[in-house]
Amino acid sequence: MSRALAELSLVDVADRIARREVSAVEVARNAIARIEALEPTLNAFISFEPEAALADAGRIDTAIGRGEEVGPLAGVPLAHKDMYYRAGKVTTSGSKISRGFVADHDSTVLLRLRAAGALHLGGLNMSEFVTGPTGHNLHYGDCHNPWNPDHAPGGSSSGSGAATAARLVYGAMGSDTGGSIRIPAGMCGVVGLKPTQTRVTRHGATPLCFSFDCCGPLTRTVRDAARMLGVIAGHDPLDPTSSRRAVDGYEAACGRDARGLRVGVPTGYYNEDLDPAVAAMMDASRKTFTDLGCELVEVDMPDHDRINTLWNVILSSEAATIHRRWLRDRRDDYAPQVRRRLEVGLFQPATRYIEALTLRTGIAQAFVDDVFGACDVLHVPTMPMPSPPLDEIAVGDGDDMPAVILRVSGFTRPISFLGLPSLSLPGGFSAAGMPACFQLVGRPFAEATLCRLGDAFQQATDWHTRLPELADF
Repeated sequence: MSRALAELSLVDVADRIARREVSAVEVARNAIARIEALEPTLNAFISFEPEAALADAGRIDTAIGRGEEVGPLAGVPLAHKDMYYRAGKVTTSGSKISRGFVADHDSTVLLRLRAAGALHLGGLNMSEFVTGPTGHNLHYGDCHNPWNPDHAPGGSSSGSGAATAARLVYGAMGSDTGGSIRIPAGMCGVVGLKPTQTRVTRHGATPLCFSFDCCGPLTRTVRDAARMLGVIAGHDPLDPTSSRRAVDGYEAACGRDARGLRVGVPTGYYNEDLDPAVAAMMDASRKTFTDLGCELVEVDMPDHDRINTLWNVILSSEAATIHRRWLRDRRDDYAPQVRRRLEVGLFQPATRYIEALTLRTGIAQAFVDDVFGACDVLHVPTMPMPSPPLDEIAVGDGDDMPAVILRVSGFTRPISFLGLPSLSLPGGFSAAGMPACFQLVGRPFAEATLCRLGDAFQQATDWHTRLPELADF
C-alpha cells in the first residue's frame, strides 16, 4: 500500500495516469486497500464495489496505452453519497425505507463523471434522506471523523467528507440543502463546493427541498473541486431547472493572482459565539488574504435570524410534501429525529410557505446588491466551532434538538436560502486537533472567482496537506 500515492491530489493522480506514470489499476488497488483497512473504523461506505472499479481501471489503462483520448478524471477513484441513482443498482439514501430501492435511470452527474473516466468505488454513508448536519445514522451506523473517530464527521454528506479526508478516495459527490456539503467538509478538513442554485443538474438525485437542493463535490484541494465542477456543471435537458449559462473555466481560474480582490469581512451575525479556535483561524486567514494582495472590506449583514426562519419554513414544507405518504404509511421506519423534522412541515400553513417563497427573491437580490456591491467575495466561518464529539450532539428528537441543529448549520443555511455559491476551506486546527474551516461566498455563478481566491489561499498555506493520524500509513 502506497501512502505517497494516496496523498496525491485528484488533479495530480489524474494527470499522472494520463501520462502513464502510474496505472489506473495500481491507483485503484491502492484505494481499495485503504478502504478495506479503514472502513471498520470510519463506516464511510454503505456499498463497496471494488471489482467493477478495477475492471474499469483496466479498460482505461488499455485506452491510454492505445493512445486514445481519455477524460479529465480518467482512472481517478471516487465514491459518492448514496443518493445518486444508477439504473439497476440499489440507492439507499441512507434510509430503511429505500434499503431496496432500485432506480430505472441514472443520475446525470454520475453519467458525466463516468464519461470523464472516473472510477466508482461505491455509495457513501449519509444522514437519512439527506436530513441532518451531524453524521448520525440509525439504520447504517454512524460515520466517524478520521481526525478523531469519537467526533462527528458532519452531514448529511458524512461519508463523502470522511472518505475524502482519510484519503480513501480522491473526491466525492455530496449534496447541499442547508450546508450538507460544507459542514462535513468543515468538520473533516477538506474542500466542499456548493455551487450556485441550478449550476449543476439534480436529475437522478434524491430530493429533499426543491428550492434549495444543490449537487457538488468534496475534494482535497480547490483545484480538484474545480476540475470536478467543470465536468458536472452545465445544462441538462432532463432537469429543466438547470442553468443554460455557459460553464466557466474553473480550473483555469486556479493559479491566477488574487491581488486586488475585495474580501468582505461581515459585521454582526457571523462573529457571534465563535469558538476561540475558529476566531483565531478567521483572523489568520484574513491576514493571508492581505498578504496575497487582497483588500479587506467591512460589510453589514442583513437579518440572518429572519433568513434562517424563512429557510426552515420552505424546507419543512417541501420535505414534508415529498415524504407525506411514507410519513403516513411507514412512520416508524424513520429515525425519531428525521421523522420529527419532516413532520413539522405537515403543519406549515400554505400561506406561510408561499409568503416565504415570495420574500426569498427580494431578500436575495438585496443581499447581492448590498454585500457584493462592496466586495467580490464574502469571508465567513463554515461553523462557529470545530467538530464536536458524536455523543455530545446525539440529541435524537429531544427538546435540545432544534438548538443543536441550528448551532451546527446556522452559518450555512442562509447561503442556501440565498442560492449563492460557497466554498468551504480548511484554515487551521483546534487545540484538540480538529479542523477549523471558513467559507468563501460569491455572487451568483461566481464559482471561478471562489476557486481563484481559494486556490491562492491553498498555495500560500498547507492546511489542506495535513493527514489524519488514523490514515497515516
